[in-house]
Amino acid sequence: MKRIGIILYTVHFFLFTASGQEIPVSTEQQLENLANTNEEETEDDAYLQELENFRKNPMNLNTADPEELKQLKILTDLQIANLVSYRNLLGSLLSIYELQAVPAWDLVTIRRLLPFITVSTPISLKHETSTRFNDGEHSVLLRVLQVLELSKEFDYSTAGTKYLGSPQRIFFRYRYNYKNLLQFGLTGDKDAGEQFLKGAQQKGFDFYSAHLFARKIRVIQSLALGDFTVNMGQGLVQWQSLAFKKSVDVLGIKRQSAVLRPYSSAGEFYFHRGAGITIRKARMESTVFLSIRKLSANIMNDTATNEKVVSSFLTSGYHRSSSEVTDRNNLTQTAFGGNIIYRGKQPGRWQVGINAVCYQFSLPLQKKEQPYNLYAISGRNWYNFSIDYSYTYKNIHVFGEAAGDKNFNKAFINGVLISVDPRADISLLQRTINASYQSIQGNAFTENTYPTNETGFYTGVEIRPAMGWRINAYCDIFKFPWLKYLVDAPGQGIDFLSQLNFTPNRQVEVYTRYRNETRQVNQPGNSTTSYLVAVPRKNWRTQVNYQLNRAITFRSRVELVWYDHKGSGRENGFLSYIDILYKPLLKPFSGIMRIQYFETDGYNSRIYAYENDVLYSYSIPAFSSQGFRYYLTLNYDPGKKITTWLRLVQTIYRDKNTAGPGPDEFTGNRQTTITLQLKWMF
Repeated sequence: MKRIGIILYTVHFFLFTASGQEIPVSTEQQLENLANTNEEETEDDAYLQELENFRKNPMNLNTADPEELKQLKILTDLQIANLVSYRNLLGSLLSIYELQAVPAWDLVTIRRLLPFITVSTPISLKHETSTRFNDGEHSVLLRVLQVLELSKEFDYSTAGTKYLGSPQRIFFRYRYNYKNLLQFGLTGDKDAGEQFLKGAQQKGFDFYSAHLFARKIRVIQSLALGDFTVNMGQGLVQWQSLAFKKSVDVLGIKRQSAVLRPYSSAGEFYFHRGAGITIRKARMESTVFLSIRKLSANIMNDTATNEKVVSSFLTSGYHRSSSEVTDRNNLTQTAFGGNIIYRGKQPGRWQVGINAVCYQFSLPLQKKEQPYNLYAISGRNWYNFSIDYSYTYKNIHVFGEAAGDKNFNKAFINGVLISVDPRADISLLQRTINASYQSIQGNAFTENTYPTNETGFYTGVEIRPAMGWRINAYCDIFKFPWLKYLVDAPGQGIDFLSQLNFTPNRQVEVYTRYRNETRQVNQPGNSTTSYLVAVPRKNWRTQVNYQLNRAITFRSRVELVWYDHKGSGRENGFLSYIDILYKPLLKPFSGIMRIQYFETDGYNSRIYAYENDVLYSYSIPAFSSQGFRYYLTLNYDPGKKITTWLRLVQTIYRDKNTAGPGPDEFTGNRQTTITLQLKWMF
């Protein structure tokens, strides 16, 4: 009876609080923080594709193993282990609303999961294997985007570097998908300024990607052919898929992913091309992969040996001008490696893994001779290896990774998640990464973009003092033992964030957040000594979501930034917007509109804001200077198999007569972008 009572109570709660947002608000904040850290937007839309797939084919919680549950990127390992223990003790779940009875599971987490999960009678894999190629869904997606104001690179009447192609960006993707068991497809991408069906691009798109990915074929857990990503341990050795860093989700400090994942995004660098396989037998799982692909790179002559060397990789994927086309695919990269994982008898309780990856290049790598490049990767080959672990005991989950590189430089990450009370959770993470440690495609939970030259200690807490209230806070203290780009001495810093969420009823959600990050940088104007000064950057944000009715939701944000408020480089920033989301039930159309004002003193006080876009896409631009911005995104489904999108966005600057980033600058104070997208399912 107690079990039934929990179900009925939670049903009542969710009927009046379920949200129809495309992605959780916390995920939007994670993406904003990631863009702020990397100072660029990611082109990896695999996570959005997975969420959309789980909406159509919800994950069965009665049969999902820990590795499948990690794909959602919502649950911690502690929550996953508790769910498995709950199933082993009480049997299959009677309803998804029973999840409230699982230890360490809270209502906020369950609400985020609801669109992507189900509870049902399992279907045998033998039956599903026979229908994989017949009962799936084919889809074709075509997206065209153009900035209407042409930059000087498209003005062929003047001198200077010019783009060879048209100003449209074109993205094409064909995909066949059967649940979470089989998918294959082809992707093509042409950036603005690149040629199409002429010149250097006689075969059409500048970038093509193809893949076939299958899961759960007897002992084969994953089979990847074509393009795929490889993710190992905690990212010290290799992590190519989307991975979040510090954010309001203070429990999301652990990297979670299957080793092999399919790749069908537009980014042209962070993936492998070849074959990979994961085999599981009893408690042992093993993965091997081989990749051979072309990369674009800056190549120069070494004055000492007169040998061609690679000074840097070109990760943007742009091949618009003659010089960019010359650098296209001028380097061959061969990569191979794998891992072995041994797990405990009870799924999700503990595991130990051994990981290794090796790279070989057709030309040697050699960074420019600068002090901060003292420990940079050099030569024709590089390899990394590591041991990672995780263990769950009652309400405690510990994890970590110890890694080394070709020169036996070391890196360590260790963390713990603790559910100290049904209303409170704590996370701790320590990292020690030598200044000389290097990995080519590592991506760990660090302050730096890449895992190198850093020591630090992070602690976070989430408290749920009463129904509708949630407090999240973290503090991260870090040091950089060696120099960095534009930082001419070892430095240190501290980052603190606190956020209060309040959800009084089904219509209203409010959060307010304060963040204070202080880092040491070169003293402004000092060109003779390596003297560092501490520069604080403070940020305060408040956002309100109000659901007027089932069809209309209002959303409003106000954000302030104070950069170096007592120093010589003082800057302030302000941003405010209002959103109107219209999504009527059982109607073929929906829309989102935003009106925004921003005003900052410079780039250091820039503010990032997540923007809703067409399906499988989003924007997180950085706003600096002064101006207005508005956008309108419309969706119309003329039939069950066809969906269309239109997005119009315009930025109007008040304080300048030129706009656009760097080489794409154009004359005028307005920038207008139009996006059209069509998806056909059959």
